[in-house]
Amino acid sequence: MTTFLVWAPAARRVQLRAGRRSARAVRAPGGWWTAHAPAPPGTDYGWQLDDSPDVLPDPRAAWLPHGVEGRARVYDHAAFEWTDAAWTGRPLAGAVLYELHVGTFSPEGTFDGAIGRLDHLTRLGVTHVEVLPVNALAGEWNWGYDGVGWFAVHQPLGGPDGFKRFVDACHARGLAVLLDVVYNHVGPSGNHLPRFGPYLTDGAGTAWGDVVNLGEPSVRRYVIDNALMWLRDYHLDGLRLDAVHALVDPLAGRGHPHLLAELSAAVERLSGELGRPLPLIAESDLNDPILIEPRADGGYGLDGQWDDDVHHALHALLTGERQGYYADFGSLTVLAKVVRDAFLHDGRFSSFRGRPHGRPIDRARTPGHRFVVCLQNHDQVGNRAAGERLTELTTPARQRIGAVLLLTLPFTPMLWMGEEWAASTRWPYFTSHPDPVLAAAIGPGRLAEFERHGWDTSSMLDPQDPAAFRTARLDWTEPERPEHARMLELYRRLIALRAAEPELRDGDLTAVASGFDEAAGWFVLHRGALRVAVNLAGEPRRVPLSGPAGQLLLATGPVALDGAVAELGAETAAVVRTASGHPLATPAA
Repeated sequence: MTTFLVWAPAARRVQLRAGRRSARAVRAPGGWWTAHAPAPPGTDYGWQLDDSPDVLPDPRAAWLPHGVEGRARVYDHAAFEWTDAAWTGRPLAGAVLYELHVGTFSPEGTFDGAIGRLDHLTRLGVTHVEVLPVNALAGEWNWGYDGVGWFAVHQPLGGPDGFKRFVDACHARGLAVLLDVVYNHVGPSGNHLPRFGPYLTDGAGTAWGDVVNLGEPSVRRYVIDNALMWLRDYHLDGLRLDAVHALVDPLAGRGHPHLLAELSAAVERLSGELGRPLPLIAESDLNDPILIEPRADGGYGLDGQWDDDVHHALHALLTGERQGYYADFGSLTVLAKVVRDAFLHDGRFSSFRGRPHGRPIDRARTPGHRFVVCLQNHDQVGNRAAGERLTELTTPARQRIGAVLLLTLPFTPMLWMGEEWAASTRWPYFTSHPDPVLAAAIGPGRLAEFERHGWDTSSMLDPQDPAAFRTARLDWTEPERPEHARMLELYRRLIALRAAEPELRDGDLTAVASGFDEAAGWFVLHRGALRVAVNLAGEPRRVPLSGPAGQLLLATGPVALDGAVAELGAETAAVVRTASGHPLATPAA
């Protein structure tokens, strides 16, 4: 006999339908219902509530082979034959992340297709693969952030066994796997949770409508159990938590820890049991170090957070864009600030928000690896009107400068799939919502949003147009072409240099210094005895190294070393070891 459990406090009667059998569920304390039936793995099942004839999928279903509107299927996590028994994980410190979307990473758009491209990632030298959400959702393709079957893997990608094969293959190649999970809202289509109970609550002021009801203890357990499932049953190496600023926790501060602190404590315990690191990384636009401060000090105890200010500083500097949230960025002064302090807005006024924003970090106690930074990611590319990559927005020379800066900063760098060869394929927003009303509303809504940002919407594709999905797939013939191969070789050399030079992996932010000349357009980052010299000007510049030059480790253009000066060609970056081996004494401005 198989035991089935479901939390359905709103129901008066609950019936289990398993295969051709029915079993009446018995109510237990707390709104839980229990039923028993002979249902081995592979049996389709669902729940009937009260007098409804509808057979609904289990909110905790591990397998939804018929989609989010069909019956669930009994799945045995223990049946999969793993080969990663010797895997001990990889820490976040010293990591290089690679963000990918399974559906557009390979021509096949599946986990098995992605496995066929993993050797490219090992040759590149990245340490962690960060996968966009893979849980079950309505429609065939999507970015993944509209999931409704939180415990199930989307069947068109390969289902639960497909995902396990992918993780197992990554571990065999020394790659850790992080998964992007969404706990701040549920997708708008195929969502049956409200029929079972108060899983959701009013989300006024958010972009997603109703949000997850964190005031209900069983829903909090739903979130935490889901996180632990991915880490335990799928052997994942960590999670990226989507938009945690939208998690509304009414119990926090009322004798109860914030959900994120509760989650980090649970994951820390699991990490101890499994004997490998399980980092939690938050996406947040709050610029608040409370996310990564220790729980003992009132923080949430997460391991890292995305740092948009570093992205904005690099993007605005390389492209010249100043619209929307780029308004305060784009100068070398700002670059020096974020390199030193992680955030630009750490209590200072944000012109985009029209108010002071953020809180400063404690540089002496906060290692730089806790901040995940990037030149591009799925949001910053896909949330443009046409999904343009950096390739279309700046020169190849400036792209190379951006790569050098990204991979020599004192933070954890993350690449967006295809960035390493300057992919030309756009990555627009795409959906396949089966609900015709929702499908019709997506395009106009995105159009209005982009117009507010001041972006040209003339080349925007309708997200529901299959062409939006097809054009987002990477073109794997590009890395063989000379203009792309040159960029790929630079990324490989930079990642190898970062791995070889401890000073480039040093996360001590108190040891970071820089110098720059805003008018002349040069910038120097000091990493111990190493100098990362950058000339953004359209003509050669003499850049002071604050120490006698010893060895040129890498350059993207013509460089001549003359004593304590590097003569850099136009739009060139270089990494130089100083002969004296001493860092700059004066800290960054």
